[in-house]
Amino acid sequence: MTTFRELGLSESLLQSVESMGFEEATPIQAETIPHALQGKDIIGQAQTGTGKTAAFGLPLLDKVDTNKEAVQGIVIAPTRELAIQVGEELYKIGKHKRVRILPIYGGQDINRQIRALKKHPHIIVGTPGRILDHINRKTLRLQNVETVVLDEADEMLNMGFIEDIEAILTDVPETHQTLLFSATMPDPIRRIAERFMTEPQHIKVKAKEVTMPNIQQFYLEVQEKKKFDVLTRLLDIQSPELAIVFGRTKRRVDELSEALNLRGYAAEGIHGDLTQAKRMSVLRKFKEGAIEVLVATDVAARGLDISGVTHVYNFDIPQDPESYVHRIGRTGRAGKKGIAMLFVTPRESGQLKNIERTTKRKVDRMEAPTLDEALEGQQRLIAEKLQSTIENDNLSYYKRIAEEMLEENDSVTVVAAALKMMTKEPDTTPIALTSEPPVVSRGGGSKKRGGNGGGYRDGNRNRSRDGRSGDGRNRDRNRDGRNRDGNRDRNREGSRDGNRGRRGEGQGRPGSSTGRGERKHHSRKPQA
Repeated sequence: MTTFRELGLSESLLQSVESMGFEEATPIQAETIPHALQGKDIIGQAQTGTGKTAAFGLPLLDKVDTNKEAVQGIVIAPTRELAIQVGEELYKIGKHKRVRILPIYGGQDINRQIRALKKHPHIIVGTPGRILDHINRKTLRLQNVETVVLDEADEMLNMGFIEDIEAILTDVPETHQTLLFSATMPDPIRRIAERFMTEPQHIKVKAKEVTMPNIQQFYLEVQEKKKFDVLTRLLDIQSPELAIVFGRTKRRVDELSEALNLRGYAAEGIHGDLTQAKRMSVLRKFKEGAIEVLVATDVAARGLDISGVTHVYNFDIPQDPESYVHRIGRTGRAGKKGIAMLFVTPRESGQLKNIERTTKRKVDRMEAPTLDEALEGQQRLIAEKLQSTIENDNLSYYKRIAEEMLEENDSVTVVAAALKMMTKEPDTTPIALTSEPPVVSRGGGSKKRGGNGGGYRDGNRNRSRDGRSGDGRNRDRNRDGRNRDGNRDRNREGSRDGNRGRRGEGQGRPGSSTGRGERKHHSRKPQA
């Protein structure tokens, strides 16, 4: 286990990481960050969803001199969606350091971008075609760039951007540092590394094949605000003997454990801020059955050796698929069966795909139970227990009173009354949890998903999302952003839904070169 404080990062970045609720670095982060901070070139091979953005983003942001009004780093990404998302994540990580981030990509009004570039952003995140366009216009100057990041390089190769990338790298000072990330390493990518990188450090994080035959895995697609009610219904239906609920942050763990107690569940939480004495006290009560639900962060649960855990609930989807493996490994031990439930918000389907790739196993879908289904589920569970008692226990001591009851009531009424007494009535105590931002996987949910589109929304592999064809040339617009008829193409300059004002200058918060951006237009909160 490697914490971010062990990696040599500046205090302002550590403050951002901790405010985001992260304690432990993922494998790609733990291996990449120390080398990158030393100025070494990096070739990182890791799948989407392993924490790559923070792996290159933290050292990139660490090197920025905020007193210097010049572009000091560029991140090149294959699609506008990815450029937007990376920009958002870098903005959040660099917020306490006040680093100015500007995403630039095709389909956005280039004049807006030119105005934003004049405000001296520190880091540019963009698609190859639009970055090269600004270089050629001399609206983007790279003479002060110290770090270049190539994110998803193999995807840029597939989209025909290699020549653009080479042209950009030629324009950067020779002394720059290059961080190249790619899931695969085809020959053209290797040639770029040989030409533009100096003795790069190779870091490869493989997705481990994981076999957990004793664990039944299910996911439920549920909105963030409905998660807690769904969790309590599952607890009522499944009646776990010992359950662990995983939250992504310390704040989440504190709020969840308090909320569960308000609803009548014996729950306590553990996370990195607890003293060792308190942590041991909570674990002892959990092992002894004094509490039925343990709420934990990934870090706090690492290395726990607790037998008898029957259910694991992933209330928040983990940032790193490897963490999912560690989480659900708390159950299904010593030959016993276990059940793992994963809550997935609508925007987190890509991260679910990453988890399935990591575990080499399909996670079965389960519908979130309604209130009526929760009550019926409880009753069926009680009925099973009653039947087991009938078959296995000596009931002679209880039969006299039972016979007296049957003389005054029919048998169905007696059994119904017993079910009512044993069924936990729904608790509707109002609960308010602080929303956590979704883990939006880059590319994980769109590719290889049916049809002949090859993972691209319009089914045309040669047409990139930054408005360029596969050979890197603008197809429908000339250099001032007008189409062949001389008119502005509103749909391509604005958002995907045609609302020009929504996308704005850099997608909300990271779009402004002040570092503040248009907060009111964007609610998505990125993760490290």
